Amino acid sequence: MNAAKFAMPELNDGETYAGAIVNPDGTGHHIVIMPGDHDEANWADSMEWAKSICGDLPDRVEQALFFKHLPDQFRKDWYWSNSQHAADSDCAWYQLFGSGFQSISHESYELRARAVRRVAI
Repeated sequence: MNAAKFAMPELNDGETYAGAIVNPDGTGHHIVIMPGDHDEANWADSMEWAKSICGDLPDRVEQALFFKHLPDQFRKDWYWSNSQHAADSDCAWYQLFGSGFQSISHESYELRARAVRRVAI
């Protein structure tokens, strides 16, 4: 099987290319980490912050990719994902960048956030 070749997206000042998520059918997206952390805020405010800079919070798979390949881009702290818990809409998933641990927390808790942008492949 030949690996597909994809053109790299252009980066804006301060952005970091993180990789790509590619589905078996060849669809997917590049992930670009946007500059700057959002200080501790609840989940809804963190989601709004990311939207305000034309980004989104990363999903759980993207956060695991960041922990594996780009841990120096994050403080060793808790960061919100964009994923709410399927069985409890008052909770959302987070990643602890000190250990790689992922779990859920009540959305009112104040954690850090980092925005990403996705570029279709």
